Amino acid sequence: MDINEVAVFVRVVQAGGFSAAARQLQIPTSTVSTRVARLERRLGVTLLQRTTRRLNLTEAGTLYFELASTGLNYLLEAEATLNAAKQQPQGRLRVTAPADLGDSMLAELVQAMHSQYPDVELELILTERYIDLIAEGIDVAIRTGKLDDSSLIARPSGMACWATFSSPDYLAKAPALNEPQDLHQHRCLQFSPMGRDVWTLQRGNSRMTIPLHSATIANSINLVRQMALNGQGVALLPTYICKAGMVVGELKRVLPEWTAQADPIHLVYPRQRFMPPKLRAFIEVAQHALKPWFVS
Repeated sequence: MDINEVAVFVRVVQAGGFSAAARQLQIPTSTVSTRVARLERRLGVTLLQRTTRRLNLTEAGTLYFELASTGLNYLLEAEATLNAAKQQPQGRLRVTAPADLGDSMLAELVQAMHSQYPDVELELILTERYIDLIAEGIDVAIRTGKLDDSSLIARPSGMACWATFSSPDYLAKAPALNEPQDLHQHRCLQFSPMGRDVWTLQRGNSRMTIPLHSATIANSINLVRQMALNGQGVALLPTYICKAGMVVGELKRVLPEWTAQADPIHLVYPRQRFMPPKLRAFIEVAQHALKPWFVS
């Protein structure tokens, strides 16, 4: 089999004629005609019916074109994939993430990326707004929670668990907190999307809904975390934004056997035939860097 004959035949059909195919391939029209003729002789069938005005595919030609063009696309994709794998990741990569994802976590991710791929320049867009990646030219997003159905590719990267936290100073002066019912005696700092009136906690198969008597309700998770750090009460927060505070002893997890909801974390990016090396590198680094912060 001469793959060049097949490629020329496919181009003739796509271009709509021998002359147009010759111009696109930058070869003489006679060469195009010769290669198609050789292909027909080898196959023993007529693929194209030529008149002075039109070029028509025969039934055999239609079948051969459909299969041959698919095969050529796979070959081209295989070569492009190998070539991309050999390229050094470089250039600007635009990444969006929720504004409350956590400075410490993102700083670690940036450091890991720069140490392994110094030629990739990261641009971080932190926002609570839902961004259309394709319309706004974003390469990849870190997203929390359930994803809407879309044509985007989503790579699971763990689960963000919510739990109750407070400062050691607050706990030293407050009533004992051993069971969820004890929250009635505490100032509960409420992040409003997680519940304005109740918190639902679970331990194994046990599930408990606790009515709240809150001192403060806010729609800013960073504000709720800061109030917990200041010793103003007990807060329901994702564990990943409390990790740094726990390490230095500024925050303590209370009711450690109980958790609230768990939100899936995904790396999301537009579907594309050939993934740029810089995006492939980021996904590999991000999945490794995010793992310590989220439950897998």
